Amino acid sequence: MKRLAYSIFLIAVLTTRAAFAQSTTQDPVWIQIEAQPSLSRAQERARAFSATLPDVNGFALGGGWYGVALGPYLPDDAREVLRVYRSEGQIPRDSYIAYSSSFRQQFWPLGANLLSLPSAVTPQTTEGPDQEATAPAEETQQAAQETVVTTPEPQIAEPDESPSEARASERELTREERMKLQTALAWAGFYNAAIDGAYGRGTRNSMAQWQDANNHVKTGILTTKQRAELLSQYNAILADLGMKLVRNDTAGIEMMMPTAVVDFSKYSPPFVHFDSSGDIDARVLMISQAGDQDTLYGLYDIMQTLEIVPDTGPRERRKNSFTLVGEGADFISYSEASLEDGEIKGFTLIWPAGDEERRRRLLNEMRASFNRTIGAMSPAAGSDEQDIDLVSGLEIRRPKLARSGFFIDASGHIATTSQAVAACGRITVDDEYEAEVLAEKDGVAILRPKEALSPALVATLRASAPRLQSEIAVSGFSYEGILGGPTLTFGRLTDIKGLAGEPVLKRLALNALPGDAGGPVFDDAGAVLGMLLPAPEGDKKLPEQVSFAIDTDTIISAAAAAGLTATSQDRNTPIAAEDLTDEAMAVTVLVSCWE
Repeated sequence: MKRLAYSIFLIAVLTTRAAFAQSTTQDPVWIQIEAQPSLSRAQERARAFSATLPDVNGFALGGGWYGVALGPYLPDDAREVLRVYRSEGQIPRDSYIAYSSSFRQQFWPLGANLLSLPSAVTPQTTEGPDQEATAPAEETQQAAQETVVTTPEPQIAEPDESPSEARASERELTREERMKLQTALAWAGFYNAAIDGAYGRGTRNSMAQWQDANNHVKTGILTTKQRAELLSQYNAILADLGMKLVRNDTAGIEMMMPTAVVDFSKYSPPFVHFDSSGDIDARVLMISQAGDQDTLYGLYDIMQTLEIVPDTGPRERRKNSFTLVGEGADFISYSEASLEDGEIKGFTLIWPAGDEERRRRLLNEMRASFNRTIGAMSPAAGSDEQDIDLVSGLEIRRPKLARSGFFIDASGHIATTSQAVAACGRITVDDEYEAEVLAEKDGVAILRPKEALSPALVATLRASAPRLQSEIAVSGFSYEGILGGPTLTFGRLTDIKGLAGEPVLKRLALNALPGDAGGPVFDDAGAVLGMLLPAPEGDKKLPEQVSFAIDTDTIISAAAAAGLTATSQDRNTPIAAEDLTDEAMAVTVLVSCWE
């Protein structure tokens, strides 16, 4: 019976759309359930949700993001639908009520334009999911379809103040309060001039337009209650975040924070961590430490190595302050810090991507309320947590893949394995220089650093076939850069062809690790006889100590495809192990693939 009642409740809720065009007392709302960074992905997700849920819509959100939303609903109905769908796991836990002002063009369903509906709806009597049904769902739906609704006249609210009284109460507002009202009018779409607290013709016209849209007498002067109504509309997007002023004496900072979303976690100087405590995957950091300009600049550099600051996004370092914006696929982080009187203080907000309107509003509140109190956090505050992958309790940003490569000419071009550069958003050499792919051929990729490099030594490619059972050594970043430099792994050349007789392959007997792939394979004279290939993936597992290298002819051919000339010659005199190590260190580089 409960499920039958819920079905009737949904039918009643979903028929409110027809009432939007015939009513004028409540603004329609939506339930935003997802955001995607591409239109094609958002269309796929909207199609998937449409298979199980009614009233699925898709809207552009701005900034290259696209949202999937349910609705439109009456506000009370939206809250109940949100509660039920969340509890049943049909929508993400971080879904939330959104307003039409957050959306731009509609892309789903095709041809729909629900944003053109009137800006108000009439409340309807509905049944909640916990109430008993009084009629079968089919009868309720038929009755809703047969109901003829007449269009009521708008009910103009009686003003609580006369124009002269409204002007008198308006004169008591501070400049900041007057600017806040202009900001709210701009957010509502009625004001597009300067936010200056000066109420001229433009501000008065926007007030009159807002009054007309919200069924008030048009005077161009907001009364006390109308100002409260406008600000309530403006602040509704933050209503569920629990905005409160938080003071932390250890950090010497007080600021507005979304206390329903984040809670204090730990001290890890110079950060105070406030981690996610609810359905929204958000975090806040307070930044506090004593220092000077060098300390500030060092913090600026270190923060850009952290996972919480993706490497795309605007950033600026000034004389005594900096700002960092990191735009990732799943989240956006904003950091700011400034130096005053020997103390560096600031904060970081990390918020899910696609929720731009709420993120921007929240960020403005946090910035406007940020205040320095007495003292800065001591380096001794917090725990003794130590981890090579952490900085002050935060993970260092790591590439999704790191392999080896080596210089093939004096201009700094690099040969590596194609695996190292597959599906990379960015490629770096030695974690410092960005590079681009010039050519790929037969499993070999040729890279060009974007900044000109002058290697001290380049690989000498062997011209003739190597001797069977001769000693070889692979130079590579076996542990994908953790050790800071390449290591040599020694072994033997067991065959000059592959298992199926491939002449371009060399079979090796050595214990190689994934990070060694792409590294040069040296003979005992220091000449490079090939490039180590990655181990096969899937079902074709090689026995231990079996690896393969691609030969020098293939490397030369890949270089030619990139418009380069790689020369080869033989070196016949064996060299000491320490000399081979020095040469290997000079020619081998770390190639990292980033998202």
